[in-house]
Amino acid sequence: MITAGVDLATQPAKTGLAVIQWRPGHAQLIQLRLGVSDEDIVEVAQEADKVGIDCPLGWPDDFLAFIGAHAAGRLPLTGGESGDELRRRLAYRQTDRVLRRAGYAPLSVAADRIGLTAMRAALILERLAAAGRPVDRSGAGVVAEVYPAASLKQWGLPHRQYKREGNRQARRELVVALRRQVPWLDLGANAALCENSDDALDAVVAALTARAAALGRCEPPGGQETARARREGWILVPGGAVSTLVED
Repeated sequence: MITAGVDLATQPAKTGLAVIQWRPGHAQLIQLRLGVSDEDIVEVAQEADKVGIDCPLGWPDDFLAFIGAHAAGRLPLTGGESGDELRRRLAYRQTDRVLRRAGYAPLSVAADRIGLTAMRAALILERLAAAGRPVDRSGAGVVAEVYPAASLKQWGLPHRQYKREGNRQARRELVVALRRQVPWLDLGANAALCENSDDALDAVVAALTARAAALGRCEPPGGQETARARREGWILVPGGAVSTLVED
C-alpha cells in the first residue's frame, strides 16, 4: 500500500508532501518535500491508495445558503437566534462541531484564513476527479480530510507547541516520541526535515492518518451525516494505537 500526506497551504512553498510505502512489518517514508505544486499532489494521488489532506474540503451548508440568499437580496431575518448563535452556525461544519465537542479546535473555513487554502484544495479535488480518481469529501474515496494535531493526540503523542516558528526542540521531541511508538517506520534521511519544518512533519502525520483511514480505523460520518459530509467534508480522526498501523 502507498499512502500520502499533504500539509496544504495557500502557496507551494509552505506545502509539505509525504509518501509512505507499506509492507508487512515495515513502512518506509519514500518521499518528503516542501515546495509542492498542485500538479505534484495530483501526480502522487494517481498512484496512492489513500491521500490525507490537512485542509477543509468544503464549506458549511448553512454558510453557503446564507451567502447565496444575501447575494440574491432575500436574506431572511433570524428570528429567535442571537447574533453569536447565527455566526457559530454559519462558521462551522458538522464535522467541526463534532470535534469541538470532543475537545479539539478546528479552524473555521468560512471565517478564517484557512478558507484561502480550501480554495486551493477545491481545485485539486476537481483535477483529481477529472483524472478519474474517486473523490468523496466524506473520506470514502482516495482523499481523506485529516487533522494532524487530533491524530497525534489520539495516539498519545505531543500535539502542542511543535507548530510554533522556531520551536525545533518541540519537533525533535515529537520525532523521538513517534520513533519510539513506531520503530517499524523508516524515516531515512528525512528526520532532520521533520525537525526543521512543521509543514513536513504534519505531512508525515497526514500520511500515517491516511493509512488508518485506508484500514477503516477512523470514525466515518454517521448515516444521517453522510450526505452532508460529502458536501462539507469530514475530518477523519484515527482510533487505536499508531503502532498497529503496520501489519505482519
